[in-house]
Amino acid sequence: MISQGCEQCAKGGKMVLFVYGYCDERDCFYCPLGENRKNVDRVYANERPVESDEDVLAEARTMDALGASITGGEPQEAMDRTTHYITLLKDEFGEDFHVHLYTGITGGRENMRALAAAGLDEIRFHPPLELWGDLHGTEWENILYVAREEGLDPAFEIPGIEAEPEFVEFVEEGAADFVNVNEFEMSHGNYRRMQAEGYELEDGHMSAVDGSRGEILEEMGKHPKVYFCTSVFKDAAQHRNRLRRMAETVKRPFDEVSDDGLLVYGVTEASQDRLAELGVPAEFYEPVDDHVEVAWWLLEEMVEEGDVASGDIVERYPTYDEQVVERTPLS
Repeated sequence: MISQGCEQCAKGGKMVLFVYGYCDERDCFYCPLGENRKNVDRVYANERPVESDEDVLAEARTMDALGASITGGEPQEAMDRTTHYITLLKDEFGEDFHVHLYTGITGGRENMRALAAAGLDEIRFHPPLELWGDLHGTEWENILYVAREEGLDPAFEIPGIEAEPEFVEFVEEGAADFVNVNEFEMSHGNYRRMQAEGYELEDGHMSAVDGSRGEILEEMGKHPKVYFCTSVFKDAAQHRNRLRRMAETVKRPFDEVSDDGLLVYGVTEASQDRLAELGVPAEFYEPVDDHVEVAWWLLEEMVEEGDVASGDIVERYPTYDEQVVERTPLS
C-alpha cells in the first residue's frame, strides 16, 4: 500500500515547505536546487516567500492542503525552525494533517525525539551515494530503528541513479517502511554538473536522465513497498493536481478552472457601469484597478455583438503572485 505522504502528494494535497537552503554535509553533483534556493537562508511555502507564520498558513489554506513535506537544503541543520513549522501546522490543521520530512543526514536520537514531539509523522532518509550497498551496521541502519522508537515512520527516498537491492532488504527486515525512488533528473540547478559526470537527457524528455529507470524497475520495482516516481508524474500529475486544488479554493463565481489548474476569465477596459447597463449580473464581474474582470464567455459574446470594443481572455496561475500564462485578445 502506498504511503500516506505519497498518496497525498499524488492528489496535489502536499504543501512543499522549504525551510533552509544550506546542506553542510556534502555537495551532491545531482542536487537539483537552483540559485534561488541553494545556500540561501530563506523559507518558501510552495513558491511563496515566507515572511511570517501567516504566509505558511495562508498557502496551506489556499491549496486546501492535506499535509506538508519539509525539505531543503537540510532541514535537520535548522532544527528550531523545522520543529516550529511542524508544530505550527499541526496546531492549526490538526493531527490528521500529515507531515513528512526529507533529510540527507542521520541526525541522531535527540533530533528524532524533537521532530516527533513537534508532530512529524514520517521521515525519509537519503544516504550518501558512495555508501549505497554498504549501509548495514552503520548509523544509517541504526537511525531507522531509532526513528521508529521515537514514534516516526522511517523510510528511504533516493534518486534513481542505480539499482540498489540493499534498500529493499531494509524494508524486508522491518527497518524501513518503504523506499521511494525518484526518476533521475536533470534540472537548471544541476545540468552542468550532471553532464560533467556523463549523464544526458533521455530523448523526448525535458528532465529524465537517459537509462535511469530500466535496471531499477527490474531489480527494485517489483517489491510492493518500493515506489518509483517518474518525472512525468511529478511534473504533470502532482503539479497539475496541486494547481487544481488551489484554483478550486480561490476561484471567483465567474472564474473557470482549466484542465491544467489555471484560472480563466476575461479582462475589459469597459466600465463597471457599462456592464451593469448591459444587464450583466454583479456576480459575473469584478472591478480591479483600472479594468474589469468578467466571465470570459460573457466578454467574448459582448465583443462579438459590439457591446464593448475589446478585451482579453486571461489564463493565470491560482498562486499568490497571480502570474499570467496566456492572454488572448478579443476584438
